[in-house]
Amino acid sequence: MSIAAVDIAPLAEAGDLAPVLLTVEEAARCLRVGRTTCFALIRTGELESLTIGGLRRVPADAPAAYLARRRAEQRAA
Repeated sequence: MSIAAVDIAPLAEAGDLAPVLLTVEEAARCLRVGRTTCFALIRTGELESLTIGGLRRVPADAPAAYLARRRAEQRAA
């Protein structure tokens, strides 16, 4: 499974390019978790994010990278 396996295409408006940054809510939707859980993953550093002004954003490839790490950890256990 490639890192690009998390489908963010539905987040883009019709005719728009796929987003480069996601809101926390969009990232949570990609991961099928709640907003609070997503913020907890960000707080612990498990999910990459950055602040632009006062806004928290998640790089579009970060949810897939998080899933890839989790899958690798589970295989190793």
